[in-house]
Amino acid sequence: MRTTLSLDEDVARLLEKESRRSGASFKEVVNRFLRLGLIAATRPPRKAFVVTPRKLGLPPGLTYDNVEQLLDALEGPARR
Repeated sequence: MRTTLSLDEDVARLLEKESRRSGASFKEVVNRFLRLGLIAATRPPRKAFVVTPRKLGLPPGLTYDNVEQLLDALEGPARR
């Protein structure tokens, strides 16, 4: 289908740049980006990923007062 389309100068420059970069014709580049935009516009928005914070703390019986004991418990005596 042939139609006339008025593009903003900045958009036309970006499309021409992409055409040169990809080696595709201007028409192919315009159609590709229109398709991508239309497909993206019809997708439902993604739900935000929610992280539930939890207190991790130290295992029972361990404190930050004795770092050597803490490292031995977490990594094993072979860490040395």
